[in-house]
Amino acid sequence: MISQTDRRGFLGGALATSALLMATRSRALAIAFDQARHLAPVKVSRDRVIREVVGLRPYRPEGFRVEAERVGNKLLVHNYGHGGAGITLSWGTAALALDLTRDFLIGRPTSAGAVAPSSGAVRSIPSAVADGSRRLSTRPLHFAVLGCGVNGLSTARLLQRQFGGTVTIYAKDLPPETTSNIAGGFWSPTSVFDDTVVTTKFTEQFRLACRISNRAFQNLVGPDYGVRWIDTFDLLRDETSLARQLTGGDDLYPAREIHRDPDHYFGFPYVKQFSTMLIEPPVYLNALLRDFYIAGGKLVVKEFRSREEINRLPAQVIFNCTGLGAKALFDDQQLEPVRGQLEVLLPQPEIDYCYLGGGEYMFPRHDGIVLGGTWGHGDWSLTPKPEQTTSILQSHAEIMKGLKS
Repeated sequence: MISQTDRRGFLGGALATSALLMATRSRALAIAFDQARHLAPVKVSRDRVIREVVGLRPYRPEGFRVEAERVGNKLLVHNYGHGGAGITLSWGTAALALDLTRDFLIGRPTSAGAVAPSSGAVRSIPSAVADGSRRLSTRPLHFAVLGCGVNGLSTARLLQRQFGGTVTIYAKDLPPETTSNIAGGFWSPTSVFDDTVVTTKFTEQFRLACRISNRAFQNLVGPDYGVRWIDTFDLLRDETSLARQLTGGDDLYPAREIHRDPDHYFGFPYVKQFSTMLIEPPVYLNALLRDFYIAGGKLVVKEFRSREEINRLPAQVIFNCTGLGAKALFDDQQLEPVRGQLEVLLPQPEIDYCYLGGGEYMFPRHDGIVLGGTWGHGDWSLTPKPEQTTSILQSHAEIMKGLKS
């Protein structure tokens, strides 16, 4: 029979042992968590390159063009010039473009030349159209979209959702042969405009497009559209860069942290960590095209040579999403190519993060590890340049040396 004293000693020892086990388990879990977030190194070497691709970003120093003009009894809506943010801003500028059609579709008189929204924010297009529903119901709606890249597809899908009617895409190139297929697919609008020339009005429009598009992509997260959240590390050399807001506003990038630990973060003295979305262009564009067909969309393979050809289309409203093609087709002298070369390495499933550093960037996709970091303004060449291949691989190999240390 156990005495009262022995019982107290036994219970005390059991409690102490239990506390020790719990503490040990907590430490083990903490260590396991740290190990789970271990940043695996990207295997950067020339023999792991599976393809080299070159894309031309449609860049305008004044920023993207979302503007409408009357052409006889038709409305022509421009939506192009997104620079390095074609995918990032696609849903936002598509919404802005559709908003410009409101007065035309309702049947109110519009002034000659550019047509602009009546307020600084994009209003609800369905409710605005409802005001003139009887007028709209007397004529079928026919829309034409020029271009089958991400902005053409996004505009077409938004038209189908909000207006219905007949939507026809006219394009010379289809996925996977579009410039959008070459994009990195990282949700952060870059190389969109020149800070020294843009207006306050455009800046407001840009921020609105960022917010609309960010929210739209959140609704598409999942394997079906190839969209996922991913941790990102912005590698910085000076502390003043830490105060710089992320493009479009810090609140669009959750889980922000600052690291001052070069031994564990790529060898850089300052690192800004945040979460954003990564879009896999081959998966995403195919999904948009599938949805477009399911909703009754039509596609015509055609290359336009002049505005006169476009004006002869049967649609009442035409959306110009031709990207860099708008330079010749619509004589946009502001538009220029910004050449980007990518080196794509064999996939590494263990790489679960992105990084940006000094112009270089790394995005881990299922079809390969994308390495980039070139910005050739005015360069129309689509041929990979050997010296850039070497430079890209060397730059990323140096970043990996910092991670290994």
